[in-house]
Amino acid sequence: MAVASMSGASGLAIRTEDLRKTYKSSRGDVPAVRGIDLSVSSGQFFGLLGPNGAGKSTTIGMLTTLILPTGGQAWVAGMDVVADPVGVKRRIGVVTQNNTLDMQLTVAENLEFRSRFFGLSLREASRRAAQLLEVFGLADRRKAMSTDLSGGQAKRLLIARALVHRPDILFLDEPTAGLDPQTRVNLWDILRVLHAEGQTILLTTHYMEEADRLCERVAIMDHGVILALDTPAALKQSIGADTVVTVKAVGDVDRLGELLAREVQGVTRTRRVPDGVELHVQGADRLVPRVAAAAEHGGFDLVDLSVAEPSLETVFINLTGKELRD
Repeated sequence: MAVASMSGASGLAIRTEDLRKTYKSSRGDVPAVRGIDLSVSSGQFFGLLGPNGAGKSTTIGMLTTLILPTGGQAWVAGMDVVADPVGVKRRIGVVTQNNTLDMQLTVAENLEFRSRFFGLSLREASRRAAQLLEVFGLADRRKAMSTDLSGGQAKRLLIARALVHRPDILFLDEPTAGLDPQTRVNLWDILRVLHAEGQTILLTTHYMEEADRLCERVAIMDHGVILALDTPAALKQSIGADTVVTVKAVGDVDRLGELLAREVQGVTRTRRVPDGVELHVQGADRLVPRVAAAAEHGGFDLVDLSVAEPSLETVFINLTGKELRD
């Protein structure tokens, strides 16, 4: 692919200390980010995972100099985001949730103009645009107007444009929101290649599967604070269960949960779900027949029984008591 930055810099690409943002409103202060500490190593694929309103976009806004912090400090590519915003902007690429393409320009011109803005010569800008269009599968659309692109094509062009100056760090704010599943998976493939080539990426998302599949480290956010930060595998192990069982049955669901927690060995937690109960279980040996037998012996008629591995959403539920999509 050969489009990512290879700065060779060691150490941290991003660091924050007690970073905060409070908005003023007619109803008083509204804290959006409540003092977060982050460290992202150079070359790392880092994810901020949380529901809408968790503070993810505000955090990325402060790191990219678009939002002025209320307190704390942040350094990006070794530079203070408040003291040297121009220096930071030269070292980063940013893709926001909104389509910010110049709709009066063609696909190629969007890349060429951005390249010129960062000091490339006319010949270099044309060469860089051609390279990126090829890599992002847009070469056949180079003369098309930006208004004629599909949602997935527009997103690919936005990422390509953010890479024209070979930034040290690429910031992606909900990059696959609104895309169909196949287009989302295709974009994941592009991001994996970029990361494999050494590109540092910070991504915000509310899609648990996206964070799980792409990110080396994930910070789970809610209400402006970081609830947990680790690798996806370590986060999932932290719930103390290796299997999640959902049991739906006819009858008193609360009594069902109490019964299964008492009768099924290895249950570490129960949670009520519509028409049933969710069990977090350590140890999966003959789990399905054990759960079914306990429910039936307790007088319940089973409607459905499903088994899955813990996910990042399971972790989020354990931390907050609510589902990630709420």
